[in-house]
Amino acid sequence: MSEVKIAAEPRTEFGKGGARRTRRAGLVPAVLYGHGEKPKHIALPAREFAAAIRHGGANQLFALEISDGTQALALPKAIQRDPVKDTYEHIDLLLVRRGEKVTVDIPVQLIGEAAPGTLVVHESDTLSVSADATRLPDHFEVSIEGLEAGSKITAADIDLPDGTELIADPETTIAVISVAPSAEALEGETAEGEEAAEGEAAAEGEAAASEETAAAAS
Repeated sequence: MSEVKIAAEPRTEFGKGGARRTRRAGLVPAVLYGHGEKPKHIALPAREFAAAIRHGGANQLFALEISDGTQALALPKAIQRDPVKDTYEHIDLLLVRRGEKVTVDIPVQLIGEAAPGTLVVHESDTLSVSADATRLPDHFEVSIEGLEAGSKITAADIDLPDGTELIADPETTIAVISVAPSAEALEGETAEGEEAAEGEAAAEGEAAASEETAAAAS
């Protein structure tokens, strides 16, 4: 994964009020830490950061050009987002060095189509690996093409690029191929659910009627 150059500036305002003012200025509050250095509070341009994450994912490597004259390589360690506004609230950045290995979770994508009449359950969509901070894979691909019911893909089945080491348990299940339920079975489950709902509603109605009768008698 190629690094993205991004400008940053030191941040002197802290607390909720300072963070709000930073975001109103089109910036995202962030903290840069690692390698035993004192944490450094900075602000990143929100649009440029969002574009880089959309393109490179959560493990995008950033080459920071800080306005105080310093430079740094960093990986996002934690990203806080506003789920309603879909904006970035705060970012934790981890300092890294060229050639340094880091442990990250890489997305796993299933490609291909399993055999007809099967159901694919994607149980784990990321894989924990150790790799050079400047050569992190964007994602891993694993083919399910033609797999029959009863097949299972584990972490050990995924081909890793040179220099990438598996950290996750090799037996971690990535995907399971099972028999797809028939239309009749699905209809039966729906009918059972409707009957159960009707039974619950009838029981509630009887209970309410009993309460009203008891209240009238008293």
